[in-house]
Amino acid sequence: MNLKKELPLIAIVLLPFIYLAYLWNDLPNSVPMHWNIKGEIDRYGDKTELIIIPFLLPLLVYVIFLVVPKIDPKNKLNKMGNKLQIIKFLLTTLMSILALFIIYSAKNQSFTNPNYILLLTGLLYLILGNYFKTIKANYFIGIRTPWTLENETVWKETHRLGGKMWFIGGLIIVFSSLLVEKQTNFALFIVITAIITIIPVIYSYIKFQNLKKLAK
Repeated sequence: MNLKKELPLIAIVLLPFIYLAYLWNDLPNSVPMHWNIKGEIDRYGDKTELIIIPFLLPLLVYVIFLVVPKIDPKNKLNKMGNKLQIIKFLLTTLMSILALFIIYSAKNQSFTNPNYILLLTGLLYLILGNYFKTIKANYFIGIRTPWTLENETVWKETHRLGGKMWFIGGLIIVFSSLLVEKQTNFALFIVITAIITIIPVIYSYIKFQNLKKLAK
C-alpha cells in the first residue's frame, strides 16, 4: 500500500470519527437512530450506537477496497489501475458524507429531509454507472451473475447496458430528490432501483443463451 497515496482517503475515513468525538459530550444519552420515509423519528437508541456508523460506512468500504484486489483470484481489479483508485475515493467519500449526515441528524434530533439520503444514493448509482464499462470481470465488484462470470463478452455487454441504466437512474434519483416530495420520491427510488438491478441480470442471461446458440 502506498501510504502517501492513501493519506487523503484515510483523512476522509477519519472525519466522522473526529466529528463524533467532538460532539460526544454534548450528545444526550438517548439519540434518534432511525427515521421513517416522512423523516419522523421511529427509534431511539443509546448514543454509543452511533460509534457503529463510521465503522459500517466509510471504514468498511475503504477496507473492502484495500482487501478485495489482493484476494481477487484473477487479479483483474489490479489491472484497472487508477480507475479503481478513483472509484474507491468517490465511494469512500460518499460513505463518509453519509456518516457525517447521520451523526449530525442524531445530534440535532431531526432529519430535515430524507431526500438527502436518496440524493447521496443517486450519486452513488451515477458514479457506479459511469465506471461500470471499465470494470474488468471479477468476483467482487460489478454485475456478478453466473452468465457474466462465465463469458467475458456477456460481462462487457451487460456492464455497457448496466452502466447506462445506472447512470440515467442515478440522474433521475438526484433530480427527483431535489424536486419531488418525500413519499413520492421514495416510491420512485424503489422503482428505479428495481429496474436498474433486474434488467441487466435478465439481459446477461439472454445474451449468454444467444451466444451459446451461435457457438453451436
